[in-house]
Amino acid sequence: MSMAEYKGKVKHIQDTPFGYTLSVIGGKWKMVIIYLLAENQPVRFNDLKRQIGTITFKMLSSQLKELEADGMVKRTEYPQVPPKVEYRLTEKAESLLPVLEGLCEWGVKNQQPK
Repeated sequence: MSMAEYKGKVKHIQDTPFGYTLSVIGGKWKMVIIYLLAENQPVRFNDLKRQIGTITFKMLSSQLKELEADGMVKRTEYPQVPPKVEYRLTEKAESLLPVLEGLCEWGVKNQQPK
């Protein structure tokens, strides 16, 4: 169903497929995390933190947990000392990559030079 078909049929945007999509990838960091995982799978927590730079450990942990709960990220913990944890995208997340590439292309075409 297209966005136009939902017009007037739902009371809240979060009740639409568009709203669901925004709930899964919305926010400042989730698309960045998905992008970095797509480029370098699997990735360890500290490597993600290092690549993003400005994100706090608490926020990165929170965003990864949300992405995992939404079925976008798979977390693998290896029983060793010190603990080793790796993150990778699920098939569900990989199906979103063409959409994210489209957003990047839009940015390339529309970003004003500095």
